Amino acid sequence: MGEVKLEHVTKRYADVTAVDDMNLDIEDGEFVTLVGPSGCGKSTTLETIAGLTIPSEGTITIAGDDVTTKPPKDRDIAMVFQNIALFPHMDVHDNMSFGLRLRDFDSEEIDRRVERAAEILQIEELVDRMPDELSGGQRQRVAIGRAIVREPAVFLMDEPLANLDAKLRVHMRTELQRLHKELDTTIIYVTHDQAEAMTMSDRIAVMNEGHLQQIAPPLVCYDEPANLFVAGFIGSPGMNFVEGTVEAEEIRTEGFDVAFDPAQVPELVEGDDVTIGVRPEDVYPAGEADELANPTRRIRARTDVLEPMGDQIFVYLVLRGEDAAGADTGTSGAASAQGADELLMSVEPDSDLTDDEDIEVVLDRRKIHVFDTGTGNAVCHDILRSEAMGGGHPGAREET
Repeated sequence: MGEVKLEHVTKRYADVTAVDDMNLDIEDGEFVTLVGPSGCGKSTTLETIAGLTIPSEGTITIAGDDVTTKPPKDRDIAMVFQNIALFPHMDVHDNMSFGLRLRDFDSEEIDRRVERAAEILQIEELVDRMPDELSGGQRQRVAIGRAIVREPAVFLMDEPLANLDAKLRVHMRTELQRLHKELDTTIIYVTHDQAEAMTMSDRIAVMNEGHLQQIAPPLVCYDEPANLFVAGFIGSPGMNFVEGTVEAEEIRTEGFDVAFDPAQVPELVEGDDVTIGVRPEDVYPAGEADELANPTRRIRARTDVLEPMGDQIFVYLVLRGEDAAGADTGTSGAASAQGADELLMSVEPDSDLTDDEDIEVVLDRRKIHVFDTGTGNAVCHDILRSEAMGGGHPGAREET
C-alpha cells in the first residue's frame, strides 16, 4: 500500500523556512502533483518524503509506517530526478538493474523485472544499447525503468521532463499517464509547469512560499481557486483581477460595476473591499452578449495587442474608463497580469477584431470569482448563486 501522510511538516534552513507546517494526505494509487513557482518548497517537500532531507518538525508516514527519520533505502520508494544520470559505461539493462544487483537479487528475478519494465515502457529493443546511443526521450524512459524495477510503494518524480524539448514533454506526459494506469502505484510528482500538473494528476497541491495553498482535483483548482494566488497561478494565460468595493447590490470598480443579489450571495457585505477575478475565456465581445444568460453591463475598451494562437486569439484590452451609457467613471482598477488598466480576452480564431479598435465587452456573471482583497481568500465563485466558502469546500486551502 502506498498511502503517504505528512503531518505538520516544517523544514528550516537557518533563518529560511522552506516548508511551513505542511499537512497532506495522499491515497494509495493516487497521482498527486506538487506545483508552484521556483522556491515555493515543492522539491523540499518531495525530498523530505524521500528521506534525502529530514524535516525540522512533523512526521511522515508511508503505508502507515513512520519513516520521518528513516534512510531512503528503508522507505519503499523510488525516485526519478530531473537529471537523468545514467551510467555511461553500462548498457540499458545494466543501468536499469543496477539497484537490484546492489541488493543481491538473483539474476532470474532481475531479468524478469527488467523485461517487464522494458515492456511497459516500450523499450524492449533498447536493452542492449549504451546511453549515448539513445535519444533524450529514450534515456528518460530508461531512468523511469530504473525506478520501476524496484517495484516500490511510492514513485517520487522531481521535474523529470524539464530537460526535454516541448514536443517530447507532451509525448512523455501521455506516457506517464499510461504508466500510472499500468502500475496502479502512488506517484508524487513535482513540477513548475501547470500544464503537466493539470493534465496528469488526480489532484494537485499548489504551493507558494512554503505554504500549501490548495489541494484538489485540477478542475476544482481551476474553477474554484481557494485564493488569489491559486487563481492567478492556475490557468494560462492567468486570470484578470479587478479591485472593487461592495455597495448595496453591486460590486463597484473604477471601470465598471457588477450587479448581484445580496440574498443569493450573503457573503458579500456592503463596504467590503473585494477583488473580482475573471478568466480571459469568460470575457466576450458585446455582440456575443445574447449568447450569455447573465452578462454584465457593457464595458468600453480599446484593443491593444492581438496574439493569434491557432485555436484562439488573445486580445489585450485597454479599458476606456467609461460605461456603455457614456458616463465617465475614471480609469479602471484592473490588476491583471498585463497591467492596471488592461483586461485580457480570448476570442475565436475567425474573429475580425483588429488592433487599436474601440469595442465593448461583457463578462459572464456565472464565471465571476470574488476574493477578499485583504486576505486573498475566495468569497464566492458565482456572483449569481453562491455557497459559503468555509469548511468542507472541496477546493478549500488546508489549514496548517
